[in-house]
Parts: sequence; structure tokens; C-alpha cells
Amino acid sequence: MKKPSHQAWFKFILLCIVLCSYFLYLIYQYDFLTGGIASLITWSFFVLCTPIADAGFLLDFPIRVLFGIRMVLSEIFVWVVAILINIVSLVFFSEMYETTVITQAMKAILVNPIPYWLVILLSGIGTFLSIRFGDELMDVIHHKDRNFYLSHQFKHEIILFIFFICVLFGYYEIISTLGIKF
Repeated sequence: MKKPSHQAWFKFILLCIVLCSYFLYLIYQYDFLTGGIASLITWSFFVLCTPIADAGFLLDFPIRVLFGIRMVLSEIFVWVVAILINIVSLVFFSEMYETTVITQAMKAILVNPIPYWLVILLSGIGTFLSIRFGDELMDVIHHKDRNFYLSHQFKHEIILFIFFICVLFGYYEIISTLGIKF
């Protein structure tokens, strides 16, 4: 297996620093329990409500590099964990959703299935599409090994372009009703 570039490791470490800093800030701002749960809810927001595997990258990339497990499999695990975090948080710690704008938006999305679960559906499609391409690129050792990517490259680009235009429009329309301004 080809080793990841220094740039990929740098991005991973930077992402970990941002996540840890946010966690420490919330602990400082509130307390350990509130800050910890709010951090987990925020992480789950980025897993479930963004159309790329950004929050899952914290787990998917290292698991792929260290153990060779395909990122699509680890992303399924990430989604299950994110869903469980929100089920437990809604049942036992629903007041923790009032801590930040992101956690408030997450609660609004979860408790209003129509139309907000569409955000989760679009995010799931985008995430697993991006993970599929990420796995394909990680599989490449020699250019000739890229059969799937090379034979479907134009279709992938068209699908991604159309999908992300729809996601951007849909996100703007749906998320703007939550009061989040971009």
C-alpha cells in the first residue's frame, strides 16, 4: 500500500487540533460533561449534516492507513456512532443542544423530520459518494490500477457537479429556515 503524503497527514493533524481546541473551549466555557456532550453533538452534526466526509475523516483516514479497512466501511461505523450520540443526547441530555448555534441547529434538524431530514439524506449521499472516490484514489498504486475511475471519470464529474449544485441550493434553502446565516 502506498504511504499517504505529508500533506494528508498535516491536514489530519490540523483537523485533530481544531477538534481538541473546540472541546477544550467548550469545557472552559461550561463544564466537562456539558462541553464533552456539546462537542460530540457538534461532531455528529458535521458527520450527518455536511455532504462530505469531513468529521468522519478523523477516523476513516487513520483506519484506512493503519489497518487497510476501506473508508466506506469505517464511514458506516461513523454514521452509526453519530446517530447513537444523538439518540442518547436527545433522550438523556436534551438541554445540551442549547449550548451552541450548531447544537441548536442539530436539534432543530432532528426534531423536525420534514423538511430537515432531507439535509441528512443529501449529506449521506454526498458523504458516501466522496468516500467512494477517496477509497478509489487510495487504491491507486499504479495508473493502470485505476480502471473504475478511468472508465467512469466523466460520469463522476457530471454527477458530482450536478449533485453539489443541488446540495448547495438545497442547503441554502433548508438551513436558512433554521436562522443560520452564511
